[in-house]
Amino acid sequence: MGRYTLIVTEKPDAAQRIALALDVKGKAKKMEDNGVPYYVAKRDKEIVVVPALGHLYTVAEERRGRNYYPVFGFKWVPRYVAERGVKQIRTWLETISKLANEADLFIDACDYDIEGSIIGYCILKYACNDKEGIAKRMKYSTLTKEELEESYTKPLPKLDFALIEAGRARHEVDWLYGVNLSRALTIAARDWSGKYATLSTGRVQGPTLKFLAAREKSIRSYVPTPYWEIKGEVEVEGKTFEAEYEKETIETKKETEAILNACKGKNGIVEKIDVKQFQQSPPLPFDLGALQSEAYGLFGYTPRRTSNIAQRLYLDALISYPRTSSQKLPPAIGYETILKNLNKLPQYSKLTAELLAKPELKPKEGKKEDPAHPAIYPTGKLPERELDDSERNIWDLVVRRFMAVFDEPAIRQSMRINININEHHFYLRGRQTLKEGWLRFYGPYVRSEEVLLPPIKEKQTIKVKKVIAEDKFTKPPPRYNPSSLLKKMEEAEIGTKATRADIIQTLYDRRYVRDERIVVTDLGFDVLEVLEKYCPTVVSIKLTKELEERMNKIQMNEEKRENVLVDAVEILKPVVEELKTKEKIIGEQLSSAIKKSRIEERTIGTCPICHTGKLMILYSRKTGKRFIGCTNYFKELCKTSFPLPQRGTVKPLGRNCRGCGWPTVQVRIKGRRPWTLCFNPQCPLIEERKKRIEMRNMQ
Repeated sequence: MGRYTLIVTEKPDAAQRIALALDVKGKAKKMEDNGVPYYVAKRDKEIVVVPALGHLYTVAEERRGRNYYPVFGFKWVPRYVAERGVKQIRTWLETISKLANEADLFIDACDYDIEGSIIGYCILKYACNDKEGIAKRMKYSTLTKEELEESYTKPLPKLDFALIEAGRARHEVDWLYGVNLSRALTIAARDWSGKYATLSTGRVQGPTLKFLAAREKSIRSYVPTPYWEIKGEVEVEGKTFEAEYEKETIETKKETEAILNACKGKNGIVEKIDVKQFQQSPPLPFDLGALQSEAYGLFGYTPRRTSNIAQRLYLDALISYPRTSSQKLPPAIGYETILKNLNKLPQYSKLTAELLAKPELKPKEGKKEDPAHPAIYPTGKLPERELDDSERNIWDLVVRRFMAVFDEPAIRQSMRINININEHHFYLRGRQTLKEGWLRFYGPYVRSEEVLLPPIKEKQTIKVKKVIAEDKFTKPPPRYNPSSLLKKMEEAEIGTKATRADIIQTLYDRRYVRDERIVVTDLGFDVLEVLEKYCPTVVSIKLTKELEERMNKIQMNEEKRENVLVDAVEILKPVVEELKTKEKIIGEQLSSAIKKSRIEERTIGTCPICHTGKLMILYSRKTGKRFIGCTNYFKELCKTSFPLPQRGTVKPLGRNCRGCGWPTVQVRIKGRRPWTLCFNPQCPLIEERKKRIEMRNMQ
């Protein structure tokens, strides 16, 4: 090929899009070397675009071995050196090195954020033989042809070294925390029990678990107190409405009964009508956290799932770069062009036409900025493949949010009607939209209730059908869910927009927490107890936040990476020394917790036959096959057993079958939807299902 420009990208999809965008005919040629794809684009000079597979390099200890700590000496190495099961990366790096030998110009085109900058830097430094000092940098927020063309013709003259230093510091500090603390916990438990189990914690993982444990303790220790709520049912023009009492809660039964007696058989008089109009401003453009929160509320997608979906849409050039903290939409993105392209789709044509008819397009924006990328927005490019349901949902959400930020505030009206029932005051509340404004653009995702009241005048007599009291108890604070926990992490300023969702998932993977409404397991409590008792600094939210701030300062050239690393080691040294001296005590506590956790994971519920044993997922000593059996099975006190599917995973659900009341399990087999299994052969729902199948077959 002769001398050419070598462009390094983060993923194969991005490499293909960049090559197609830069080729003069839009027909870049796909090549392969040892199974590694790369693309050749023809321009005034040949361009070779080679992708990475995310991080090809990682931090590892200077000397090999997993059976010791503390570890403070580290170096950056290819991932295949540090991790098992990633042998493909050796071939990948060999191909990149081979391609670098014939190149005379190098460009980093990885995602413009901390992770992308580290990926590109490591490849250029290690695989391309120290080319990081002469390489240029493409900076773009979408994978559209126009933006890729511009970022190639007007590259940044050098790599973003401040961002790279911040990224290196973050990876290195997190590695120091993770490897030392996780290894200390794992080795302590293994040496005590003789059995291996992966235990982990880290700089952000520990404080996040602390949030959850504090909430869990407050829920478990909460003592509910009784109170009463009073409501009235009133009739206006033949329709029944619910009126709320002037006091939200009544603390004594005596007062409750006095109010009920006073209102019994009485009608009400309308004393006052308050009508207020107010503006409801358009929503702000999406940053990643806001998109994750909205997707969880609307579709039930976890933050990690939303992030993965958004990344696929970005690689398809349908939305801008999603890992952003910005709430700004600069004019440079081309509002009008985006709307004109979206206008080609029937579901958006009428709405986009309304916006395009405006004399000026000015978005509602928030305060948050991101130096690298704007808020998330649709590129205007239309899908080239059929999107799956989740991708379609997120794309539609981004499109409608983008349109909504350009429209006027909605005008809404609230009405409060004060009804006097024998000197006790009740209120009827109405709400309605007078002018839709931005609501019509965001329509499917607007969560506002309309309560329309009939015409009512002051001094009007209102028929009271009844006044009732409801016995209630105060409730503990709600459990976190993945979305509200992510918000809490954002507020506490721990973790980053790119890592928070993965940290939450790690807590699930380590079985420190379970369920969508997050419950901390006994194992989670025990791990946190060990950390708080023997090394409280590593779960300190204040300390974690301070480290985050210092790493952000590196990015702004206000702090040195080396200083942050020295201080991190100084914090860790006494911590790991303390863990080492208490290794046996810690090992005993953690081993007991792990054993209990494993039993809990297999326990389904009380045996419905003998009522004394527990139903568990057991394994046959002869065949190794799994089945559900009573814990009295091996004692020969109860022979209750039921078969289980031998493929996939089986997980106790912790709830009973609605048909027979027996405990249930969830079965997950790859490629199939998970299903709930009731193993009671006499369950009435079995017959119902059979009848439904028969009816379907007859039709």
